Amino acid sequence: MTGIDVALDGIEGPAGRMVEPLSFEIAPAASLALIGESGSGKTLTAKSLVGLLPPGFRAAGTLRVDGREHRLDQADASWRAVRGREVSLLLQDPFTSLSPVHRCGPQIAWTLEAKAGRRLPARELDTEVARRLDEVNLPARVARAHPHELSGGMRQRVAIAAALASDPRLLIADEPTTALDASNQAELLDLLRELQHERGMAMLLISHDLGLVRGRTDEVLVMRHGEVVERGATARVLSAPEHQYTKALIAADPALALDAPVHAEASVLAEAAGRAEASGLAEAAGAAPLVRATGVVKRFGERTVLGGVDLEIAAGEIVGIVGESGSGKSTLARCIAGLEREDGGTIAFDGAVLTPGRRSRTPGQMQIVFQDPYSSLNPMMTIGQILREALAVGGRAPSEVAELLQTVGLPADAAGKRPAQLSGGQRQRVAIARALAPRPRLLICDESVSALDVQVQAQILDLLGRLREELGVAILFISHDLAVVRRIADTVTVVWQGRVVERGPCARVLDAPVEEYTKLLVAAAHRDRTLSHDPSTDGRTIPA
Repeated sequence: MTGIDVALDGIEGPAGRMVEPLSFEIAPAASLALIGESGSGKTLTAKSLVGLLPPGFRAAGTLRVDGREHRLDQADASWRAVRGREVSLLLQDPFTSLSPVHRCGPQIAWTLEAKAGRRLPARELDTEVARRLDEVNLPARVARAHPHELSGGMRQRVAIAAALASDPRLLIADEPTTALDASNQAELLDLLRELQHERGMAMLLISHDLGLVRGRTDEVLVMRHGEVVERGATARVLSAPEHQYTKALIAADPALALDAPVHAEASVLAEAAGRAEASGLAEAAGAAPLVRATGVVKRFGERTVLGGVDLEIAAGEIVGIVGESGSGKSTLARCIAGLEREDGGTIAFDGAVLTPGRRSRTPGQMQIVFQDPYSSLNPMMTIGQILREALAVGGRAPSEVAELLQTVGLPADAAGKRPAQLSGGQRQRVAIARALAPRPRLLICDESVSALDVQVQAQILDLLGRLREELGVAILFISHDLAVVRRIADTVTVVWQGRVVERGPCARVLDAPVEEYTKLLVAAAHRDRTLSHDPSTDGRTIPA
């Protein structure tokens, strides 16, 4: 019997049963999607298939790979014959799976030699590494690069090459495109689909992006609270869901909303457009913007990342910045925050020009919320300690911790917990609370919801909107996801190759773009959530 057959009898954890019994089959070259909100058990299920459950967790059941049976409760030594050989795990963040201190070529070579069970001649190894890189559409020179020298999409391609170097029968892809722009997301998923068909390899895809799952997987399992609540052909489940939870997931996904006619969002978009228009009228009447960046230039070595960018943010305004990976949007935000030193141009806050770097910025001017709250929160400190430290920086009393937690919708008892004891959405609320502690006038959110499932993502977006209304804080919102920006921003600025190509009210730019690049970006956001990607219309090929 060929293919993958999983019979999971359940997963037990420190708090009891975490995942209920479930079973599924994946035929050679077929794809199964596992979807559900944070804490639903989908990642635990995936990790049980490679023997990588966290300490204190135990799985029971069997995994059959082309008829070979493996017990899910076997010793770690026994898993070594399975992990990386028959089953490979591709993680969300390539920095997690790639060593930052080694070049990319040797990291692929390690897998090749592990598969061969011996050292391979250098020339043979170099040839095979180049072939594996070519398989994921990367040039041979990438073998000599360190991961930090590559774009996000290129790093993930290297991670794919390393994961496939052992020629596994099953690839488990856990949120493999979360932090990438729409074009890169589509390219990578289409690449995986193509490699599957060439190799006859099965794939288990874990994702919170329902739009990307549609059109790229054959079947889908929907999980909630450790239990499968719906399963079936992907096209059927996402177009005509039967379970109420699946319906709620689809309704909460802004990506799928992109493909629907504007109706429920119309009043929200009209309101956003009205605010943007009012902001423009205020500026015309002489009101200076809170932040004004003029002709900002930033170079890394010989590479110019920002080529004279202008940006304005009015007090209390939410400004979205969109663009593909490597467009310069995050670099611009880091220059505004003082985390990077611009090489040219000026950045002014409330009319006063800021010098490059952090020294000219005060905690009360601006704060930044990053993509991954787990890596930005000290895992050894309690939430209360983290927030008291931030309050001290802002000159506020430590007794205000409970008020901060209430502001972001968390209970007071969260103060006694550590980041690892919270869900992803709760951790991001803590990160927002910490940023709000000094009472900043500008909040910079850099891909701050991209790693969250759709329901938690919607909650964080609603929270940010409420904070703007209640506190009057301006927000610079950076994202590769047009649907998310469309939901929250008043105005949007489109960046491509370090320059602004279009800006205006969010509803106008994303519904009726003027510039060719914006049109293709919007079209890609629609197309990449339905059928396969057409590289001929990739935004990066557009001439200046």
